[in-house]
Amino acid sequence: MSLRGRQAVIESKNRHAARPAARSKSKFAEFAQACIQNRALILMFIPGFALFMLFHYVPMYGIIIAFKNFQLLNGIWASPWAGLDHFRRLFAGDDFNQAFYNTLMIAVLKLVFIFPAPIILAILLNEVRQKKARRVIQTVSYLPHFFSWVILGGILFTVLGTDGIVNQTLQALGMNRVDWMLDANKFYVVVLGSAIWQGVGWGSIIYFAALSSIDPTLYEAAVVDGANRYRQIWHITLPSIMPTVIIMLLLYIGHFLSVGFDQIYNLTTPTNSARADILDTYVLRRLLSMDYELGAAAGIFTSVIGLFLVVAGNWLVKLYDREQGLW
Repeated sequence: MSLRGRQAVIESKNRHAARPAARSKSKFAEFAQACIQNRALILMFIPGFALFMLFHYVPMYGIIIAFKNFQLLNGIWASPWAGLDHFRRLFAGDDFNQAFYNTLMIAVLKLVFIFPAPIILAILLNEVRQKKARRVIQTVSYLPHFFSWVILGGILFTVLGTDGIVNQTLQALGMNRVDWMLDANKFYVVVLGSAIWQGVGWGSIIYFAALSSIDPTLYEAAVVDGANRYRQIWHITLPSIMPTVIIMLLLYIGHFLSVGFDQIYNLTTPTNSARADILDTYVLRRLLSMDYELGAAAGIFTSVIGLFLVVAGNWLVKLYDREQGLW
């Protein structure tokens, strides 16, 4: 090959080698330009992202304690490894088994009774034609959400106590008084009723948004076809909001075993503690007794169960409809 031909080959190789650099440079320039154009949104995003990383990802460093014999003076890394010994100790404890059983029972009851409650409320209020009446009901149902469980627990102890208005009404009707807040057998009823009271209004907001997106002509066509209100709800309303229900269900089961520490803790009494002891209160007791390893192991167990339920639930949803699901 002649000298001129070699030079042409070399120049061609140099041009091809320079193209990726130019492309990468152009991509970086596009990214930088996009950041500059959206700098206001990025500035608003940074504080929330920083708080999320600080309180949700940085503390994950502490899960190592579950696999070590934690020594406070030596710190986490310098403490000796224990493997899975703490998990064996966790599952062998009777108090953990009782706490897990109580948590599972409350979680199942909440899934059956509390998860559908906001959906039912949203559908019922959607059928109310008087806007003023609908707004009043919505306001009253939203109100308990803005009170802490310390306040709500005090209200429940006052209303459902031995000398509360409920027992006074029962006695006036010739019935026996019921120890709602003291009887362990009534604890699940109190938990479910108070959870619905506190969260049904707030939880219905997202379903109201889904209902507002339904095309009104569908109801008009159903009326022409002779469908009554029940048929319209069953064949139009429910199928239209089903994607929202599925997404909310998947998000709900991710916290399946998180049955509400604030609620349970404020409703617990010495006489109903046999039913009120859940995994969250079990972890609190372990931490207060400085058994950090067992508390961390119980927390990891709860998180793994939640992850498994989300993955399994999303897989089942994909079998039903490939276009639904979280991913």
